[in-house]
Amino acid sequence: MNDDKEPQDGGTSPWMKSLFIWAGILVALILFVTMFDSGAEATDNTLAYSDFLDRIEQNEVQQVEINEGYISGTLTDQSTFRTDMPPRVAVPMDEMRDAGIAISGRPAEQASIWTYVLLNLLPFILIFGIAFLIIRQMQKNAGGGAMGFGKSKAKLLTEKQGKVTFEDVAGIDEAREELQEIVEFLKDPGKFSRLGGQIPKGALLVGSPGTGKTLLARAIAGEAEVPFFTISGSDFVEMFVGVGASRVRDMFEQAKKNAPCIVFIDEIDAVGRHRGAGLGNGNDEREQTLNQLLVEMDGFEANEGIIIIAATNRPDVLDPALLRPGRFDRQVVVPRPDIDGREKILDVHMKKLPLAPDVKSRTIARGTPGFSGADLANLVNEAALLAARKGKRLVAMAEFEEAKDKVMMGSERKSMVMTEDEKRMTAYHEAGHAIVSIHEKASDPIHKATIIPRGRALGMVMRLPERDNYSYHRDKMHANLAVSMGGRVAEEIIFGYDKVSSGASSDIQYATKLARDMVTQWGMSDEMGPLQYEEPQGETFLGYSQSKSVNMSDETAKKIDSEIRLLIDNSYSRAKQVLTDNADELHALANALLEYETLSGDEIDELIETGKFERPDGETVKPSTVPPGGSSIPKTKPRKRPFGDAAPEGA
Repeated sequence: MNDDKEPQDGGTSPWMKSLFIWAGILVALILFVTMFDSGAEATDNTLAYSDFLDRIEQNEVQQVEINEGYISGTLTDQSTFRTDMPPRVAVPMDEMRDAGIAISGRPAEQASIWTYVLLNLLPFILIFGIAFLIIRQMQKNAGGGAMGFGKSKAKLLTEKQGKVTFEDVAGIDEAREELQEIVEFLKDPGKFSRLGGQIPKGALLVGSPGTGKTLLARAIAGEAEVPFFTISGSDFVEMFVGVGASRVRDMFEQAKKNAPCIVFIDEIDAVGRHRGAGLGNGNDEREQTLNQLLVEMDGFEANEGIIIIAATNRPDVLDPALLRPGRFDRQVVVPRPDIDGREKILDVHMKKLPLAPDVKSRTIARGTPGFSGADLANLVNEAALLAARKGKRLVAMAEFEEAKDKVMMGSERKSMVMTEDEKRMTAYHEAGHAIVSIHEKASDPIHKATIIPRGRALGMVMRLPERDNYSYHRDKMHANLAVSMGGRVAEEIIFGYDKVSSGASSDIQYATKLARDMVTQWGMSDEMGPLQYEEPQGETFLGYSQSKSVNMSDETAKKIDSEIRLLIDNSYSRAKQVLTDNADELHALANALLEYETLSGDEIDELIETGKFERPDGETVKPSTVPPGGSSIPKTKPRKRPFGDAAPEGA
């Protein structure tokens, strides 16, 4: 664990030290007020000087004591009194002697010069002392202080417990191997130097958020057995020009004292952005910090034995001088894991859970395409929380499925009340997607169909590929277009043209985007040919897919729109033909969804093949094939506007 959390100074914890400091300040303030308020007595025994003279005449004074500036004493009724002497008034010695009053006196106290100086300096000492303690505390929290404002904030990682090694890193084998070579170089430099090899000066980890860049760095710290400094790119940036550069110099000075060592800079794009892209004329704080980092990594002075490892998910914004060989010699891409990598990552996270016998990490990996390592860790945690909420002792496959649905589609909207008509419409919509998917050979197999509202969706048909796909063929794209139109077509042929709902908005959006990419980027249109009409923008591996149209004539733009429309029309016709030819299957699946709300892919396949299926509890179900309101598909009303030309043969 981090040594900073352990108590220091003989076991006194930091909060106890703060308590003692503030208690001392409070005691000093009380003494200060008491010192200046000393001599002040209660006002109920104070006499006016004229009353004191009257008491002398009436023989009511028994004894007096003459002090500097005032007279105190005792009355005949044994009560005490005090009276202040007016200026330039003599003490009435004769009157008191005639009245037989016992008179005594106290000599004036002569305060030393040191006491006088102390009394005058005490307020300033208290003020400066409190200010010093406050500033010291702020400096501790800021990690450096006024004199250490330019000191590096890099922390020396010394993990004795909870150590992460390469065995804890799964699913990114290629990236792990490249970094493992750096660790081996630090352990045995001679193995590589015998053949003239030199240790790389830096390695840049590039990947989407959550893919395991920081985990890899922690694994290097656990494996290297050398000092490991960690710092964030934002720790260099301050509002004062020159502070970041000073911190870079101090960081490398610390690293030289501990060489060989590793310095890990997380989110380096905070300080390494392209110079000249910001405000100012190149003399601002961030650019000075970057310049100093460039010099320290590869300048006149060689920093032998210091390896810089940095992580970012925005390599496109980094300065080219930072990426050249000699600074970051290696750029290690940390991709999203494939199905084998996801299975290994799930196995790592599942070690901590008591699993039921039916849990299969391969099945979960198949159902989570595109998930990063952080997403999979969150999925496993959600499954454990669901099992604990239900009071179970083991985490079963049902919890993982529910957790996956929650992560991918959102929580169930149990408070949402749907009418029977809306529920029937949703069932036929999802059944339309499923039936078209089953009869399109190039479509991925169905994993689950549900009409339970989740997030913004009223239902969903989830299809899972047998393996990860890195490219798509033309037949698969046409199949996906037809499946996306299946829900809209099912609504129209079952409930009529005027009853079509807005539930297909996301399907239409997906189909339009896919058809446009087929025509403008992938050359899937015979009319337009294998030409690029749109330029993809942004880093595609980060999940951003934007496109920008190139310069084209109005005639070309019209042809593109026409080809996109033709693809959508053909897919609509294909979906309509499939659902019309397999009406009984459509009704049977819709009725099963209305009754059970969620069906697995195996149950759907069994229903299509045999007309019945078996539930997990052993119940055999044979749904009705009768549509709502009759025994056959109702005829649709004529379209007010033709959707498009009829599909050509074999489309």
